[in-house]
Amino acid sequence: MEKVLVIDPTQVKTSVLHSYLLGAVAPRPIAFASTIDKDGNPNLSPFSFFNVFSANPPIAIFSPARSGRTNSTKHTFDNIQEIKEVVINVVDFDLVQQASLASTEYPKGVNEFIKAGLTPLLSEKVKPFRVKESPIQLECIVKQVIELGNQGGAGNLVICEIVLMHIRESVLDEQGVIDPNKIDLVARMGGDWYCRASGANLFKVAKPIHTLGIGVDQIPVHIRKSRILTGNNLGQLGNIEQLPDSKSINEFRRSGAIFEAYELYGKNLEKLEEHLHHIAKKLLDENKVEEAWKVLLSAEEITQH
Repeated sequence: MEKVLVIDPTQVKTSVLHSYLLGAVAPRPIAFASTIDKDGNPNLSPFSFFNVFSANPPIAIFSPARSGRTNSTKHTFDNIQEIKEVVINVVDFDLVQQASLASTEYPKGVNEFIKAGLTPLLSEKVKPFRVKESPIQLECIVKQVIELGNQGGAGNLVICEIVLMHIRESVLDEQGVIDPNKIDLVARMGGDWYCRASGANLFKVAKPIHTLGIGVDQIPVHIRKSRILTGNNLGQLGNIEQLPDSKSINEFRRSGAIFEAYELYGKNLEKLEEHLHHIAKKLLDENKVEEAWKVLLSAEEITQH
């Protein structure tokens, strides 16, 4: 049996727990937060405790946590106590190094726009500046701040209502939807690690919003117990609404791949089934779920006769 490390949060140092949490809950989007204090001094800092939580009203939440070393609060947190507004700028690959530089703990009053070499843009509905280099900027009003503790490492949930979005048109596809390859976002992992959400790193998973999949429990037992198919493959198979009909299976069975497999392994039904499961897995890896089902059901019918 595989060994499992069990962590009791009350029995480890906060820094150790923090490291495990950041490694476990990842990747995390980055809120590059622009704020301003009552004297008009800007501040800019990235936070990966961040996400959107509602569309109506449009709500984003991020957390500038207390320092685990000194228990001091972030300048971002201090600023929103004075001016309850923030601009959340998203971080793409072209911006990631400058965003990281802006996370340096400079003394209060130091302008991270200047330190990181970024361009401030006037916002339309809030006082803090936007980051010109960011492909999307969210102007926000701070609705509520929830302090989760008063010790080092404690988070402070900043609940923001988005009152205006600025989206660079170059990141949109022909339908006006944000294209993940064009926006080329990055996200935080644990330690110094990031990930880039574009190119070969992207993949699609059919979302069962308007469908009712049959479920893994309705997959024939010999397929569920396949040595070739993975749990992910079974999830794909279980997401189909109905199995292919007998006519389409019979037509498919006469196709080249099935016929060749039968010619090769017809006398060894175990080898034949294994070979067909390999074919089905390849189809599933290509998101050809219905074709994979036809192969598997062909294998079932052939091996049963």
